[in-house]
Amino acid sequence: MLLDLGKLSPEGEAFDVVVVGAGGAGMSAALYAAIDGTRVLLVEHSEYVGGTTAYSGGTTWIPGTHHASSVPGNDTLDTAEAFLTRAVGERTPAALRRAFLDNGAKAVARIEANSDVKYRACPTHPDYLTELEGSTMRGRALEPVPFDGRLLGPLFSLVRPPIPEFTVLKGMMVDRIDIFHLLRVTQSFASFGHCVKILLRHVSDRLRYPRGTRLVMGNALIGRLLLSLSRRKNASLLLNTSVEAIRHDEAGVTALTLVQNGTRRTVRVKGGVIFASGGFNRHPALRKALLPGADEAWCPGAPGHTGKLHELTRPLGAHYGEGALSNAFWAPVSRRQRKDGSWAVFPHFVFDRAKPGMITVNQAGRRFLNESTSYHLFGVAMQEAHKTSPSIPAYLIADAEAMRKYGMGMVRPGGRGLAPFLADGYLTCADTIEELAAKLGVDAAGLKDSVVCNNAYAKTGVDPDFGRGSTAYQRHNGDASWNGPNPNLGSIERAPFYAVRLYPGDIGAATGFVTDTDARVLDTRGAPIPGLYAVGNDMHSIMGGVYAAPGITLGPGLVFGYIAARHAVQRASAEGGGDGGLQSEACRPSRHMGVATHGVRV
Repeated sequence: MLLDLGKLSPEGEAFDVVVVGAGGAGMSAALYAAIDGTRVLLVEHSEYVGGTTAYSGGTTWIPGTHHASSVPGNDTLDTAEAFLTRAVGERTPAALRRAFLDNGAKAVARIEANSDVKYRACPTHPDYLTELEGSTMRGRALEPVPFDGRLLGPLFSLVRPPIPEFTVLKGMMVDRIDIFHLLRVTQSFASFGHCVKILLRHVSDRLRYPRGTRLVMGNALIGRLLLSLSRRKNASLLLNTSVEAIRHDEAGVTALTLVQNGTRRTVRVKGGVIFASGGFNRHPALRKALLPGADEAWCPGAPGHTGKLHELTRPLGAHYGEGALSNAFWAPVSRRQRKDGSWAVFPHFVFDRAKPGMITVNQAGRRFLNESTSYHLFGVAMQEAHKTSPSIPAYLIADAEAMRKYGMGMVRPGGRGLAPFLADGYLTCADTIEELAAKLGVDAAGLKDSVVCNNAYAKTGVDPDFGRGSTAYQRHNGDASWNGPNPNLGSIERAPFYAVRLYPGDIGAATGFVTDTDARVLDTRGAPIPGLYAVGNDMHSIMGGVYAAPGITLGPGLVFGYIAARHAVQRASAEGGGDGGLQSEACRPSRHMGVATHGVRV
């Protein structure tokens, strides 16, 4: 599977399908093409596979799959379509959203039946816009089944490690189920047993591996994709490899020039090239144009989405979509410098800001948003508010009880071990609200008034300012054990008081190349560029910059990876470049078994 570019023929080898970018969407597209029996090359410019998917929760939003029957509900594709129409409206073509819905169940069934990729439905994982008709509380959000990384053997080191601050005990990954049990370890025998089991596994792992091999969330998905690709002799992977040039003629894209460690090779393409490079976010010029005012230092994504591939694609006629709510998807993040000098960027998804006993204020000490809204709308609201009143950074405020119960960002629940966070300034602490305001440099009267109002709202359960806790999604992210009238609202009254600075961090591109329902990149005339496809964050999001539900990047990434691979495979067959999957892998001629003649399998 793993290739050295220097082992390829200098004259130019031919592949049926080439996928550029080994994140979740790219690896899925490559696997679909490999399942169809064609010769596939997956190109990744970093030393890891996984991209930002490896950092993520791995949630994959696809309505109508066979997994939906495992949870209560009577969802239909028409219901899901109506929900998306209300959420997205005319920001993207309805035909693209329908293509996603019509192919979702097929994509999941095909990859599960022919690989080690396995999903399960989350018992409760609501759409983010539950106020809209057609939303659901469960059934559409899938998550990867935890994976034993030891099955990868030496390939385990190729999986991009998770954000260290999202792990415990120096490299043990935990998901929402684990966190539930860890917080209740002394309260039930079931939780105690679960915790003992995963802790013993981690201790065993650390005797042989640099981190835990029990992979969950996005790491589990990437591990499963990598194992599946490694078991396909017709799939090859190039790491530390960049695309230098795209060759095309009147028939479309014909070849790519690749560079790896100073070695340059041209590979011919028969069926098509699928771009899944992660989007534009770390391209300086594109970032300045599309995300003005958002510092790259606030971005928690993996380093791979440099946008360099976009520079090569636009001369072919490719262009970006327009009309999105935002050019990126967002989350509030906090930052802290690690001992090695690097910076940890921590997304505040659900574990703190939505909980009772916490508020978020601007530099005038005033609340300016609904703290329990989705992380995307939170990030959008920060930027909008900053246009009229300084709101970046904003300040997440909590009292001692909230800190103990929920933690704050990188600070774990329990209220212990605070000294390092206080020493480096990540966490600010004071005995009074006025003192906290002074330390933060915010208006003391404004902050005190915000706390007084919050405490009054906590008693009534109603937030007249921003409607906090007014939807099923928001209440789901509150504290189910809370004894007040609103699980998102609690008094801030017990000293000491704490604060963490928040910034709007872009977690992925929403704006990308315009495509058709086959994921073919369209030129400025609206015609497909033959042999060129875009999926994942390289594709203009079918959600139009609206974060309607969990997993609305990985879900379309998987489905349009399936669609693009299917079309490219058919094109390869029509061009005489392969059998289009009509033969079984065992019947394919040996010249397609890339590892036998074109590199070293690890």
